[in-house]
Amino acid sequence: MSDTLDAIITKGVSNAVKALYELEVSPESIVPQATRKEFEGNMTIVVFPWVKAARKAPEAVANEIGQWLVDNEPIVEKYNTVKGFLNLVIRSTYWNGVLQTIASTPAYGVKAADEHSPLVMVEYSSPNTNKPLHLGHVRNNLLGYSLSKILAACGNKVIKTNIVNDRGIHICKSMLAWEKWANGVTPESTGIKGDHLIGDCYVAFDKHYKAEVKELMSQGMTQEEAEAASPLMQEAREMLRKWEQKDPHVRSLWQMMNEWVYAGFDETYKRLGVSFDKIYYESDTYLEGKAKVLEGLDKGIMYRKDDGSVWADLSSDGLDQKLLLRSDGTSVYMTQDIGTAKLRYQDYPIDKMIYVVGNEQNYHFQVLSLLLDKLGFKWGKDLVHFSYGMVELPEGKMKSREGTVVDADDLMEEMVNTARQVSQELGKLDGLTPAEIEDIAETVGLGALKYFLLKVDPRKNMVFNPKESIDFNGNTGPFIQYTYARICSVLRRAAEAAKEAIDYSAVEPGEREVTVIQRLADFPAVVAEAGRTYSPALIANYTYELVKEYNQFYHDCKILSEEDAARRAMRLQLSLATAKVIATATDLLGIKVPERM
Repeated sequence: MSDTLDAIITKGVSNAVKALYELEVSPESIVPQATRKEFEGNMTIVVFPWVKAARKAPEAVANEIGQWLVDNEPIVEKYNTVKGFLNLVIRSTYWNGVLQTIASTPAYGVKAADEHSPLVMVEYSSPNTNKPLHLGHVRNNLLGYSLSKILAACGNKVIKTNIVNDRGIHICKSMLAWEKWANGVTPESTGIKGDHLIGDCYVAFDKHYKAEVKELMSQGMTQEEAEAASPLMQEAREMLRKWEQKDPHVRSLWQMMNEWVYAGFDETYKRLGVSFDKIYYESDTYLEGKAKVLEGLDKGIMYRKDDGSVWADLSSDGLDQKLLLRSDGTSVYMTQDIGTAKLRYQDYPIDKMIYVVGNEQNYHFQVLSLLLDKLGFKWGKDLVHFSYGMVELPEGKMKSREGTVVDADDLMEEMVNTARQVSQELGKLDGLTPAEIEDIAETVGLGALKYFLLKVDPRKNMVFNPKESIDFNGNTGPFIQYTYARICSVLRRAAEAAKEAIDYSAVEPGEREVTVIQRLADFPAVVAEAGRTYSPALIANYTYELVKEYNQFYHDCKILSEEDAARRAMRLQLSLATAKVIATATDLLGIKVPERM
């Protein structure tokens, strides 16, 4: 099966149009589609583009092309037309060959990288060291990690990277709060994860700051005046200045608290199942950015205001003026991103840089792309901002400063507990050991979380509802995982009963079997499209559709009890191929599938 079905049909249609109407049409311009369920057929061709040249009605053109294919293309058995739509029925013997190809291809659907493959760097996570990871970070990490795996499956070399925002005024707020109100507590003395402990300090700062602003306003100040006059905020800004001046005490406190946070992050990343090849730190990259900005100032690309701050005027590019260095010389996020980009391209021969960052930062990356280009980085214009929508809860948005975020660790624990409870109620854990129960609860709970967040078009905002995500029916992770476990059970029982391999090459698949095989045959194209459009949702929803089709086949067709040995062998091979594709697809989403459930 050297050519795909699409390739065979597009070439055949191209030849038909040339023979019938003396019209040269490139096969690449012909786009076959899977026939809709309400019509007979496997592939559908739209014939409207050739109606004018043929000088005939659309249905007549479809009939002529259909008949030419039946007469000249061996795999086309028959056809039917609906106005200008030509539905082609592919011979069942062809599908048997497709199944054999899928079964004999070890890494079916996945393209390996070679020495000529482009190097793609994907940045995701990008946490601040003043709080633990929350639900928004979970979506970011899952999208970034899955996108990295999908791009690798499309034949790219991929570097997974993270930039940790470990400096700035928000970090100083947590540091100041720890000094003032934490009484010297540590993760060890409290048993609290380091990132959670520092997050509590951040919330405490905001609480005291708001109280301070309220008090100043009661004395007659406006809110703006009170915020500017707040002693607490002035202390935080002074701490940031001392940090930039490398004050020994401030740096020592900063290093200690960051270490606590990193240990906490590592635990969260490990349980979430994501990883990085290289981690950059803003504390290392911001000076590189400052140097490039000052270089741009010398070249007249940037300008300095009277208060000493440095800006870029992007009005000629349809944008506005962008602050790059504050009047006190401290950096902003844009400065750091310029420095980080410079270091990354020094470290790796990157062909493409993809930033996985929420859509509230669209403007930021427009500016970054322009500034990198103006500063002489040839790759500046080509950076990709993988802009995804925000994730909210049924009750609304989350706010870090007010401590109303959904913590990633708490969320994962809740998902695992819910998976355990639901699985027990449905009797899916009967007869398993305690260790097996915990392993399945972890796999199902986190699989439900990941699938629910990844099945949505990443560009869209979404509402995450934990209760909806853990359901063993419908478009959910547990439904897919349970189907995989069911197939594994069938294959185990078949292996126990097997005596010898049986040739099934002469068996003609029936309608249910053909539907599943055709869906399996789509997998490589779905992976390629997911990589092209940066959409893990395509993989997720393809897997759900495949599982639905397999379950219908499983319901309607005997497998182990099928008396015809060759047909039984074919159906077992179909089950094995389906399990293989499910495992590959879910792995691209970072989801594990259990063999028993």
